[in-house]
Amino acid sequence: MTDFVVFPNPVLQHAAQPRPVDAAMLAVGEALRAAAAGVEAYGLAAAHIGRVEPLVVISLAGPGEARDYRLLFNPTVQTKSEESAFGPEGSVSMPGIEVPIERAIRVEIGFDTAAGAREALLLEGFAARVAQHEIDQVNGVFFLNRLSRLKRDTAIRKFSKSQR
Repeated sequence: MTDFVVFPNPVLQHAAQPRPVDAAMLAVGEALRAAAAGVEAYGLAAAHIGRVEPLVVISLAGPGEARDYRLLFNPTVQTKSEESAFGPEGSVSMPGIEVPIERAIRVEIGFDTAAGAREALLLEGFAARVAQHEIDQVNGVFFLNRLSRLKRDTAIRKFSKSQR
């Protein structure tokens, strides 16, 4: 099983800079895919395994479906719907904590493939939420940063108590 970076590790606040896909990034991608499969995550960013790389793995399968992991290099959210919704989110870097986060319900994401070709993908619902969550992490935005200070502090206190 993978040892995940645990909050408040500073790597979770570092933004990864886009760069051409190379052998090192491909190797991190395979480690990330294996880590996600090991815990059946819906998505992970390289920061979760301690690497500051512009890379995520996501599954487009819905809850209860078998995961279909896809590596997205240099991912970006290109467009967001104006319509948004709250939904529960958590992180392998903060186990046991789940909070409602507001996200766009539809997004278009851009990403590079392992071969370096730029592609786009339209996502809706749960898959859109997962992609936004992980792309935020690539940009150094931990999911708690999307909460009010009061709710963030409450989640951090709860997590701290659970780690004792």
